Amino acid sequence: MSDLLSAFASLVERLADLLQPLFATTATAAAIVLCTMLVRLAIHPLSRASARGQKARTRIAPQIAALRKKHAKNPERFRKELTALHAREKVSPLAGILPSLLQAPAFLLMYHLFAGDRMAGHTLFAAPLGDHWADALAHGGVFGPAGQVYLVLFAVVTGVAAFTYRRTKRQLAAQPLDLGQSTPGAGAIAKVMPLLSFATLITVAVVPLAAALYVVTSTTWSAVERALLFREEAEAKPLATRA
Repeated sequence: MSDLLSAFASLVERLADLLQPLFATTATAAAIVLCTMLVRLAIHPLSRASARGQKARTRIAPQIAALRKKHAKNPERFRKELTALHAREKVSPLAGILPSLLQAPAFLLMYHLFAGDRMAGHTLFAAPLGDHWADALAHGGVFGPAGQVYLVLFAVVTGVAAFTYRRTKRQLAAQPLDLGQSTPGAGAIAKVMPLLSFATLITVAVVPLAAALYVVTSTTWSAVERALLFREEAEAKPLATRA
């Protein structure tokens, strides 16, 4: 772990050195954003596979609902038929999980990197990268020099969260969790799921600013990436409606 952390820290430092002529005192912050984008670019093929899997699951949702209704009294038969349907349609139920699983180690590395003393002396404008929002509040308050940096981050996160909230609501409307069947708790989960996009606000508020930059960049990338990956599907629906 220590070797990997040192290698990651070295990468950030080298990028910061390269970006120094352009970003001056904020070069390290720019390097963090660039590192985050490189991580997300590396797992983009998996994100594309995840999007294809989600589109396929949406396509076969009526078939799954029919199978569940047909084998309502025989859960074992339903599971076998569902597995066969997934195999026939080449749909993996786990495809959407892989990008998130691969991001977790990167976030842990970033957090350990930024929680130590390596960020000492590095800032994003007036806000030290190793400090938290509580530190900004203690030194100048909400509208102080460091507090204003956080206000901008919170504004970006809120905008991205609102966009993701609306998209998740539309997706759940198109593909309900219960697939047309009465499933205990499905309604409550469907109401809570879109709100989870706003949880990023809490993360930004409690982690070091450097880690918050990673979270904000990654979340924004996710929103833009999913919008582009599902753009063709969104454009196809109005055409189908007019037809």
